[in-house]
Amino acid sequence: MTDSNPAANLLRELLLAVVMILILILGLWTHTGTMPPLVVVESSSMIHEESGEVGSIDAGDLILVMDTPYSNIVTFAEASNPNGVNYGYEMHGMYGDVIIYQKNGDPGTPIIHRAILRVEASETYTPNRNADAGANNSEHCPEGGTYDSLELDADGNFGTCILTWNVPGTNVTNSETITIHFDGFMAGYYDCKRFSHANVEPYLVVWNWQPKHTGIVTLGDNNQCSVDQGGLVVNGSSGVHSTSGVAGPVRESWLIGVAGGEIPWLGTVKLMLSGEGSPGTQYVPSSSFMFLGVVIALILFTPVALEGALRKLLQNAPEIKKAYLEEDYSSEE
Repeated sequence: MTDSNPAANLLRELLLAVVMILILILGLWTHTGTMPPLVVVESSSMIHEESGEVGSIDAGDLILVMDTPYSNIVTFAEASNPNGVNYGYEMHGMYGDVIIYQKNGDPGTPIIHRAILRVEASETYTPNRNADAGANNSEHCPEGGTYDSLELDADGNFGTCILTWNVPGTNVTNSETITIHFDGFMAGYYDCKRFSHANVEPYLVVWNWQPKHTGIVTLGDNNQCSVDQGGLVVNGSSGVHSTSGVAGPVRESWLIGVAGGEIPWLGTVKLMLSGEGSPGTQYVPSSSFMFLGVVIALILFTPVALEGALRKLLQNAPEIKKAYLEEDYSSEE
């Protein structure tokens, strides 16, 4: 029986809507292990096709943020290595995981880019523990190497001097500097999708790089090999910046999560309503607006169509016809 009080009906409907939304959020949180469980993609740095493509990451897409252990992240280098256990692993249209992280751990809009390679410490030694926290590298590491304040040392304390580096998935092991040609021979082929000329190769090249600390190098699929960590890693890279400068290799503490499933187009609504500081919908593919309109139309009209079909089905049911006949018979009596 319908309540005759319109205000009570409205309140009941609003409460039902709120409960359904909370159940949805709780379900997503349970599935992903993160909060918020979804992020909206704002830029075109990960697109594979200008017109948009389901499966790759376009502006306006919603991406599930999965709580994945840092050590389980698979890089492009590892996934493209035929001799590796993760060979062939793909996410969102290319080898390797796509990760969401805060640049240098600073506040601001997170980055969602592909994990390209992981740099790990190989040979280390205990630093000068008497040096001040703000001392320069040579004071911490008088015998050479790079001081990493967050890397665990052999003495059990944080802070160590790194002399050499390893890059899993490549032939770089115990090396003072890192040089990798992603040319399909030295490492898996990474196509920069750019015009090559003079000393600019068509594939990704890390040249004579000495990292400042361990971590993961990242790159947008549409950024033509301009890695987030800048020109010291890959020549000509502009890098991404935070309040503390160009982003360094992504540490575990900077990681928000790993990009999971994609819900295309729906994030466009949020971008439409974004205020200052957001790019809005300028990077959203035109096809996304069309598909978004189709989705909204289906949401609005499907219940109406289902209701009509259900009513017709019930009217033709033998039980309903029998009930009508019995009602007519009772009326005649």
